[in-house]
Amino acid sequence: MIIVFARAPVPGEAKTRLIPKLGAWRAARLHARLALHALRTAQLADRAVELHGTRRHTFFKNLKVKFRLQRGKDLGERMHRALSKAKGPAILIGTDCPMLTPADLRRAARWLRGGCDAVLAPAEDGGYALIGLRRPRREFFQGVRWGGAHVYADTVKRLAGYRWRALRPVWDVDRPEDLERLRALRWTSRSRRGAPR
Repeated sequence: MIIVFARAPVPGEAKTRLIPKLGAWRAARLHARLALHALRTAQLADRAVELHGTRRHTFFKNLKVKFRLQRGKDLGERMHRALSKAKGPAILIGTDCPMLTPADLRRAARWLRGGCDAVLAPAEDGGYALIGLRRPRREFFQGVRWGGAHVYADTVKRLAGYRWRALRPVWDVDRPEDLERLRALRWTSRSRRGAPR
């Protein structure tokens, strides 16, 4: 099972750090395209896919994929809850990392099947772009400083004593300077198909 976590592409609420550069509407449109790209990447990994959104939205209704609402008081609780509902090993990704490939997701799934308790894809900003768990454990998500540069390091501390592996480091699309790197990936024209107008 692969779970894609996504915000609703609401202008003023999505990709807020890019609003000064793009404006609220263009930032929301970019977020929608990133969400479509993440969903397609997950589907190409040949696993069952669910989309977990922050709220109900027409964008999500049009995607023809199983949808659930995220629930929990913080990101850690929402991720733990989502992974706990999966039957068997599960992988969770966000929408901010177009560098993740279906091969990355398949590798993570193989490692989980091979006996790893956890797999992470470290992000350059100190977070992670992917977490895969053989069995979700609440302690992996407790005491983590969400939203900052310590998420990956805090999570690694909580994995002490467990068997885990890291995928290659990746980068997120969060800041204006990330937009040039995004253009260099040449993914935007492919992802634009099916994006809301």
